Amino acid sequence: MNRETRRVTVAGVDLVSVAGDITTEAVDAVVNAANEHLRHGGGVAGAISRRGGPTIQEESLRVAPVPTGSAKATGAGRLPCRHVIHAVGPVWRGGHAGEDDLLASAARSALQVASDLGCRTVSMPAISSGIYGFPVERAARILVETAAAFVRDHPGPGGPLREVRFCNLDSDTARRFDAVLAGIAQNSGAHDPPPRSRQHDGTP
Repeated sequence: MNRETRRVTVAGVDLVSVAGDITTEAVDAVVNAANEHLRHGGGVAGAISRRGGPTIQEESLRVAPVPTGSAKATGAGRLPCRHVIHAVGPVWRGGHAGEDDLLASAARSALQVASDLGCRTVSMPAISSGIYGFPVERAARILVETAAAFVRDHPGPGGPLREVRFCNLDSDTARRFDAVLAGIAQNSGAHDPPPRSRQHDGTP
């Protein structure tokens, strides 16, 4: 079972760090860390494609290519969600090739697609931090801050999103997201609700 490790409320929307397997998240949409051609070979993309079945790859090829910094949606096959949103983050090139802006754009695009689809709950991995080499702590900060900015611009009472989850199998990566969420709560006026008494099963 996936385990919540931090929850912060920003503009009526919960931002949540989760330690666990994104392919088991029972949400409206999961975000896939994809390449531009949407060929899902390894990492998070491979796991999503394998668990969801061949229809995800088949649909992906019909909507590809997707430029870096953008996102497109497909069905979710056998996954316990309704949509897979394929977000293309940048390859890390040392931090001087616009990587930060491209990663923020990929996350923002994924959340906009989710919002356009009417999703209330979305779960996102640490995009670009795997084989693309983006430093994990830096990626966590950009992804959380981008989500916080997005929900402030699309507050809960006026938009469909109610929860954005950052789900990572690696416990160290999850802790990086915990730390960024703690900073968001402390420094930006976000509300940090009390811990839940049980593990969250991801049900919308």
